[in-house]
Amino acid sequence: MLDVSTKRRIDTARDILVGKVPDPKSQVEQITIALIYKFMDDMDAEAEELGGKRKFFAGKFARYGWAKLMRSGLGGHETLNLYAEGITKMPENPGIPALFREIFKNAYLPYRDPETLKAFLKVIDEFTYEHSERLGDAFEYLLSVLGSQGDAGQFRTPRHIIDFIVEIVDPKKNEIVLDPACGTAGFLISSYKHILRANTDAKGHSTLTPDEKARLAKNFKGYDISPDMVRLSLANLYLHGFADPHIDEYDTLTSEEKWNEYADVILANPPFMSPKGGIKPHKRFSIQAKRSEVLFVDYMAEHLTPTGRAGIIVPEGIIFQSQTAYKQLRKMLVENYLVAVVSLPAGLFNPYSGVKTSILILDKALARQAQTIAFFKVENDGFGLGAQRRAIEKNDLPQVKAELAAYLQALRAHASTESILSSTPTTGLIVPKEKIAANGDYNLSGERYREGVADIGHWPFVPLEEVVRIESGSRQKGGAIDAGVPSIGGEQINEKGEIRFDKMKYISEEHFQGMTKGVLRSGDVLIVKDGATTGKTAYFGHEMTAAVNEHVFILRAKEPIHPYYLYRCLRAEVFQAKLRPFIKGIIGGISLEFGGITIPLPPLEVQKEIVAEIEGYQKVINGARAVLDNYRPHIPIHPDWPMVQLNDVIKLSSGQGLTQGQMKEGPYSVYGGNGKNGDHFEYFVEAPNIAIGRVGAYCGAVHLTEPKAWITDNALYVTEYKQEIDRKYLAQALVQLDLNQFAKVGGQPSISQTTVYERTIPLPPLATQQQIVAEIEAEQALVAANRELITRFERKIQTTLARVWGEDAESAPAPDRPAPSNSSLDSPIPAVH
Repeated sequence: MLDVSTKRRIDTARDILVGKVPDPKSQVEQITIALIYKFMDDMDAEAEELGGKRKFFAGKFARYGWAKLMRSGLGGHETLNLYAEGITKMPENPGIPALFREIFKNAYLPYRDPETLKAFLKVIDEFTYEHSERLGDAFEYLLSVLGSQGDAGQFRTPRHIIDFIVEIVDPKKNEIVLDPACGTAGFLISSYKHILRANTDAKGHSTLTPDEKARLAKNFKGYDISPDMVRLSLANLYLHGFADPHIDEYDTLTSEEKWNEYADVILANPPFMSPKGGIKPHKRFSIQAKRSEVLFVDYMAEHLTPTGRAGIIVPEGIIFQSQTAYKQLRKMLVENYLVAVVSLPAGLFNPYSGVKTSILILDKALARQAQTIAFFKVENDGFGLGAQRRAIEKNDLPQVKAELAAYLQALRAHASTESILSSTPTTGLIVPKEKIAANGDYNLSGERYREGVADIGHWPFVPLEEVVRIESGSRQKGGAIDAGVPSIGGEQINEKGEIRFDKMKYISEEHFQGMTKGVLRSGDVLIVKDGATTGKTAYFGHEMTAAVNEHVFILRAKEPIHPYYLYRCLRAEVFQAKLRPFIKGIIGGISLEFGGITIPLPPLEVQKEIVAEIEGYQKVINGARAVLDNYRPHIPIHPDWPMVQLNDVIKLSSGQGLTQGQMKEGPYSVYGGNGKNGDHFEYFVEAPNIAIGRVGAYCGAVHLTEPKAWITDNALYVTEYKQEIDRKYLAQALVQLDLNQFAKVGGQPSISQTTVYERTIPLPPLATQQQIVAEIEAEQALVAANRELITRFERKIQTTLARVWGEDAESAPAPDRPAPSNSSLDSPIPAVH
């Protein structure tokens, strides 16, 4: 149990670092390094008290000892330099074990503020080393801040879910336990505690012999591709009493070195995301795939001993996806490994991801004798499924655990399983393998096999008019007004299905009160019925008074269709293709005849699963879009930096326009024009330069040019640097000036060289400029990753919709992508790349 004072110290240490080290993972790394550093000194001091000698801070490393750092009279900068040097040189220390060298590998101090370091070290000084559960729990609390662990789709697994899986799989004292994607070693720690609890007497004393304890410590193994995660898992295991933990930096999917190593128990929450282009694994996998989740499950199944067992958290794609690799994997699991599937609620990984997941329970020996697979559904795990994940009373995990344990015990005893799930209500369903294999899809959604549910993936298709009420809006006499009740028309619905309240029109309250149709309710689906935007759809999920005008249909869901499922069905390209023949007339209108279009209708419970899956993906998309919408690079200005006029820093010139004869295709980018040219070099820049929009719609826009480029007379560019300044820093400084605000407005906005020269910018030392640029570029790389994230998760939504419509997911249409921008200042350009 984590005590209050230890929790307070950890929180205080993070609070001190947050201003200098905003990334939670970096905070954890800095605290980890400092704790191990302090504990080595504690162990040295204890050795001296017992008549021994120091071994960690001995010889030339004695000068870095903790007591030396904390001695009174040592100045702030001296402390900072000594500590920074100490942690950097520690991997060279011959007196520390390999474990500690691994923890200190590539360690460094990411800030240079003496006051922050002294306050931080003072808090760390309050910790003392002891092999105790208290210290291990403290470190686990520290690791709990690592919600999202990286770009590979890794998410920290909630502790109660880890413990649930470990109790089901039940590792034994003599078994090899492996996590091939171990992160911070949560599954290994939980397994270790489980085995210790299972081997105690009535008084709570351990019944393990010294030899068994020694073997036990060697039985736990973990791999992770990230050196940061390896460092944290080593520290976590060490602080839980493992003097020599076995965690390797290893790429489970592309390396073959450990392929011939097997385990009795494998527990993991493998990464959910694959890099662009997919994984490129070696050839020893049974399933040929490029998706990380497929390959990880294949790896774990193939690396179980003959009596091996596994508990694996997987994204819902493993359960549903129709691509060949997914089907082959499910077939292999059903025939040789799988004994149970536990469906978990979407939102389990909130606030980091809303992705829907399940747990696969493998038992190699049982699976080959059993003719059935059990399916269980967890709707509540004891915590709310919102962003805050607050504790609630509803918790299905205890009942699922009891029913699943009883099912497994019945299989082991070769007893009947018919009465296992006789409780009312039950969370489970037992399905014969032959039913799962019936159509070759091997779908692993338990809801598909309940009585009355259609066979796998072959939902009945029903006419739209049977499951929705279709209603049109009404037109106010005299048209829309500027205030009143929102009235949604085609122009208020964009391509993303969003309702544009910033472009809203209104009707009077009097007209609204007299309306008999077109009044909106939360959960209504809207479809534009005529005009340039015919067929666009939106979901009205608002609790507010609003209406639609005569250009929009309301589709109000009836039983048994879920409103949001209906909305997503209508946004699918399959439905839009079916809708096109119904668009007729000069203005492209659709009539009520489109109600005859058929859509797939799974059971309501399955619809809810699909909705949860898509909503999980959409949350990720919304979060990534928020980053893109809100990020602006910023240069924090220090009062000691001189402010200089640009006239004293650079000289500018206008480029040269291109004639019609020159506007022909060439190999070089053109800035400020509308063509490419490779034959005329009077204003051809050989090196990367800065172009500033001089006139037109993009007046004042700043762009870093290609290494070779043409600058036209619509832009200014730098011809001389009068002071030492980093080019990229200058570009960022110009962006922050927002030059467009100084433009002259006439026929079209324009900005002169003189106007630019009159502006002032901060000019720190060159090294500081380069550091600022490096920080901004690192931020922009993270921001750019969000664009890729949006593309990936939009593709996931399209794949899910294709699956619903019974299409091959590989043929699902790609999400809309922004058109590639050219480098002309007459086109939209990013501020600085």
